[in-house]
Amino acid sequence: MSTALALPVPSSGESLSRYIDQVHRFPVLGAEEEYVLANAFREHGDVEAARRLVTSHLRLVVKIASGYRGYGLPLSDLISEGNLGLMTAVRKFEPDRGFRLSTYAMWWIKAAIQEYILRSWSLVKLGTSAAQKKLFFGLARLKRKLGEIGGGDLRPENVTAIARTLDVPESDVVEVNRRLAQPVASLNAPVSLEGTAEAQDFLADDRPSVEDVLVERGEAARRSALLRQAMDILNERERAILAARRLSATPRLLEDLAGEYGVSRERIRQIEERAFQKVARRVLELAAAA
Repeated sequence: MSTALALPVPSSGESLSRYIDQVHRFPVLGAEEEYVLANAFREHGDVEAARRLVTSHLRLVVKIASGYRGYGLPLSDLISEGNLGLMTAVRKFEPDRGFRLSTYAMWWIKAAIQEYILRSWSLVKLGTSAAQKKLFFGLARLKRKLGEIGGGDLRPENVTAIARTLDVPESDVVEVNRRLAQPVASLNAPVSLEGTAEAQDFLADDRPSVEDVLVERGEAARRSALLRQAMDILNERERAILAARRLSATPRLLEDLAGEYGVSRERIRQIEERAFQKVARRVLELAAAA
């Protein structure tokens, strides 16, 4: 239906102002004329009747969309989504039920805009249950009512009051309030007027470079080779005890080694310490000679 109607399209900047001026020039329909047009579209598929119904309510979309500007999304996008909701309302409208199209369409327009905000506002998906939507879109109003200003955490008593009013868990109130104060931004968001640069282009990569990785890998291999050479100066028992105590992912207890070698815990400690000092001196000698 949207293609056939050839409606004006909202865009940003100065063009948006022209769009708003344009939609306010479309005539407002009286109750009887609206009824006739709605029946013509419903019973005979009269596209021109649908177009007149839609255009007469475009100003309503602008008004409703303007109430959602606080979520940081372009007003032109909010209006476009609201227009889709309006067209759905026109398609489903039943004039014989006795109420005006504006009353019926208002709910479809709000639903379309709210769904768009929930999809677009955050990369981390927000809850979409009725209670969670009510919390997301009602939190700011309740905060103002309770005198909460700023982007910090809510006072505990106000968290409780909001949770009770909206019938949601207090943890949800805290989480949504923090998300609204610090919305998640896309790494692909443009940061230049030309749109050629994205936020991710200015993030520092903390990972080591390929060159650094190769150097570190080579240095680790060199240290391992020096250690293996230095261990050759130890006798078999010294080598086994040092490896069990200093070179194992799970060092063995002094008591275990003392039982294995039939000596005291203190003797095992002395052997370990002497072997370590011998290896350390030998490593330094080999490194200096390299």
